[in-house]
Amino acid sequence: MTQTFIPGKDAALEDSITRFQQKLQDLGFNIEEASWLNPVPHVWSVHIRDRDCPLCFTNGKGASKKAALASALGEYFERLSTNYFFADFWLGDAVANGEFVHYPHEKWFPLPEDDSLPAGMLDARLRQFYDAENELSASDLIDLQSGNSARGICALPFTRQSDQQTVYIPVNIIGNLYVSNGMSAGNTRNEARVQGLSEVFERYVKNRIIAEAISLPAIPQAVLDRYPGVVEAIARLEEEGFPIFAFDASLGGKYPVICVVLFNPSNGTCFASFGAHPDFGVALERTVTELLQGRSLKDLDVFTPPTFDDEEVAEHANLETHFIDSSGAISWDLFKETADYPFVDWRFDGSTEEEFATLMAIFQAEDKEVYIADYEHLGVYACRIIVPGMSDIYPAEDLLLANNNMGAALRETLLALPGSQWDKADYLALIEQLDEEGHDDFTRVRELLGLATGKDNGWYTLRIGELKAMLALAGGDLDQALIWTEWTMEFNSSVFTAERANYYRCLQTLLLLAQEEERDPQQYYTAFIRMYGADAVAAASAALSGEEPFYGLQPVDNNLQAFPAHQALLAAWEKLQRAKRLYWK
Repeated sequence: MTQTFIPGKDAALEDSITRFQQKLQDLGFNIEEASWLNPVPHVWSVHIRDRDCPLCFTNGKGASKKAALASALGEYFERLSTNYFFADFWLGDAVANGEFVHYPHEKWFPLPEDDSLPAGMLDARLRQFYDAENELSASDLIDLQSGNSARGICALPFTRQSDQQTVYIPVNIIGNLYVSNGMSAGNTRNEARVQGLSEVFERYVKNRIIAEAISLPAIPQAVLDRYPGVVEAIARLEEEGFPIFAFDASLGGKYPVICVVLFNPSNGTCFASFGAHPDFGVALERTVTELLQGRSLKDLDVFTPPTFDDEEVAEHANLETHFIDSSGAISWDLFKETADYPFVDWRFDGSTEEEFATLMAIFQAEDKEVYIADYEHLGVYACRIIVPGMSDIYPAEDLLLANNNMGAALRETLLALPGSQWDKADYLALIEQLDEEGHDDFTRVRELLGLATGKDNGWYTLRIGELKAMLALAGGDLDQALIWTEWTMEFNSSVFTAERANYYRCLQTLLLLAQEEERDPQQYYTAFIRMYGADAVAAASAALSGEEPFYGLQPVDNNLQAFPAHQALLAAWEKLQRAKRLYWK
């Protein structure tokens, strides 16, 4: 069998692929390659997923088919090992009260009487970073997955790199502020750590360049010519009508980062891709393959025009959009002829051990503490790296303003709504409660509660604003019901099935008619049936009378049996828990 070695990897691609596939199979994961893309030469990407639980998926990219598959499988291990696939979900009462929730070596800190942060968790530097104003309460740090305040705060051990001491960091903080940043898996410890640290630099430098509207130096053609595969990919994109800029984003040779920008003259937009690695060539190749990961050439019309409004570009919401899918705005200043930094033909590469030491030295020079959690329970080395002040995707104040556990207290109440028989006043009081607690009308209820609902029911598209329409109907306040029904039609109908959109048109018509006291509803019944169909008229009439206001929402028990997608997620979680039990024994 041929052996393909590529820079930055400590094993042949063929060996990595075989090993990763076999281990996933042994763990009981049924992985399929769902889609492949090869839009230009030397640029491949693949989407892989678990056949039994499609919510567990990753994307891989590379200059060859094997490199892309190895990348996707590596990312799969990274996300399994760090529990990332489950980061947005409540795992139910059985998991919350299990022997352990996240890992056997987790530590629980009971909530003090006064709800202050318990001792023994975080270090002085982290406390200052996450809670500079002493506003955080212990109950703010209950993890979404367990939601178990009786058990306390679940925290995981990280090794502080400056002195190799163990520091416990709450799962809640990790999930809210770092999401997937700084996670990696690899053939060896150093290879994975180099990848994780590189990703931290990539996103930190990307944010700085975008937010500060820094103009970057072009990479000279003579330097690009060292990498003929990249040159060929760029040439093909240019032939297809997409001008490409390749920039040195090292900010004067300080960081191992590259930026490549694609222009789309057909709609006046652009897309900036960033990549990082100690090896210049690897960073460049990564940046170009990232540009087209999961995209064909016809998918390049979804970006934003460059702008001269640097304040808009620097806004956190714009930087967040760049993190999610790179579709945010960037400044025209990025492309100025006179760059803010000189081009540097940088090199930080060596063995993966040397590369790790080189990257750590950059953090030390900036007085940034690095915390690493190592995971080897799946037979593949993986890690999660946290660098406060550099690797945060969301600001620390989000722990108070947008915590992923904010819906926990509402979960039981909202899940019990379909089929409930409350007093009318109680439904209307719940609308007031949602307002008082500051829940945004656009928030998806499934995300607020941490549910995997599947797409075949009303829970999937339900937003707080639509829920208010249902509660107003249940409470008999038809004026308020009309306001929220019209809100729903304006702001949520684009995601509805044809059947659900038709129901809301019918409901709006019945609500409008209810305001016309001199009109007799019976006179319009036949016309309504011909317009909306008998089923929609019956459903909307039942909602109007308050008998069945929660259209398309099935009742849900505490084990979430009503959602097959959530059950599939819990089954995948149990496979993982089994591997952890065996490893930590």
